Amino acid sequence: MWEFTSPKTIIIGEDALEYLKTIEGEKALIVTDKVIRSLGFVDKVESYLREAGLETKVYDEVEPEPVTENVFRGVEVARQYNPDWFIGLGGGSCIDTAKAIWVLYERPDIRIDEINPLTKLGLRRKAKLIAIPTTSGSGSEASWAIVITDVKEKRKMELASREVVADIVILDPSLPSTMPPRLVADTGVDALVNAMEGYISTWRNYLSDIHAISAIKTIFKYLPRAYRNRSDREAVEKMHYAAMLAGLAFSNSQICIGHAMGHAIGALFKVPHGRTIASVLITTIEYNLSEALDRYAEIAEEIGVRDDSKEKTVEKFIQVLRKFLIELDEPVTIRDIGLSWQKVQESLDDLVERAMMSTGTVANPRTPTAEDYRKLFIYAFEGRRVDF
Repeated sequence: MWEFTSPKTIIIGEDALEYLKTIEGEKALIVTDKVIRSLGFVDKVESYLREAGLETKVYDEVEPEPVTENVFRGVEVARQYNPDWFIGLGGGSCIDTAKAIWVLYERPDIRIDEINPLTKLGLRRKAKLIAIPTTSGSGSEASWAIVITDVKEKRKMELASREVVADIVILDPSLPSTMPPRLVADTGVDALVNAMEGYISTWRNYLSDIHAISAIKTIFKYLPRAYRNRSDREAVEKMHYAAMLAGLAFSNSQICIGHAMGHAIGALFKVPHGRTIASVLITTIEYNLSEALDRYAEIAEEIGVRDDSKEKTVEKFIQVLRKFLIELDEPVTIRDIGLSWQKVQESLDDLVERAMMSTGTVANPRTPTAEDYRKLFIYAFEGRRVDF
């Protein structure tokens, strides 16, 4: 038996943001960052909410790769303001922060690290959540995951609860059209790995598969176009929807070791998430082939890559994927993200420990040991083909 959870309402297309005019309520707290505010998106959201008769307040202290302090400050703002709507406006960092603030606002009796699938939160007694992504990558708008960094422990907390899935998701393609090319590529690769790992996960199911494959096909077709030409409205729009589909896929299946390794690298070295998972992607595929050859072959065939056997098909797919990443100026090894071997070697024990603690380890097709992770980080740094 599988449970598939998704937002109750998803609004897509041009002028989707105007849906905010129909929201019923009294107060909305907009959780965002200063860059999003400087682009004028906050003003537009506030104007539509006020037209609907809501008061608004803005919390714009979210940082890239958000930390617990961002959440705790936001909770204090929320408790003083008492909103009945939270608006997560921005990339995955803003939406994840909005989710965490919302939980602790409604449940002041629990700690942030107690947000998990087994804890009954009882949300929506005080407020609901609207997610408005301005980037096309994390899929946080459609998922029940929250990633927040614990600075003291230098650890990305992978929090989750089906209750934090947004009530309303608004996918307005005008918002990601302002993304610079580097961010387009980084977030697009994040979406691709979300979908690929959701498809190979041992917790996959029929519905998650459908969303994953749709996202993968769309990303391979449109991400290079969106990266090269920001005025390509079709590519920008399709990527925005693909990120949401990938979010539905992995949150109703599970992430795998690419995320486990990527989160470990990001937490220790403050490298953007999309680039960390790109740097280990090929290595993790090679590691998983002994248990997931059929699944990777299916992905390859869906994007038009075929050969005489499944082994040859996947080998060709890896070559296509490597070329795809290079075309987007994405790293294909850990060395490519600018880390020295000395730094990686000094942090290897910490990297392995963090990867082992990740939920990405649990449902990976091949269960890694600590020694496996140690080898994987080394192989991913050097770009050496996995042979164990």
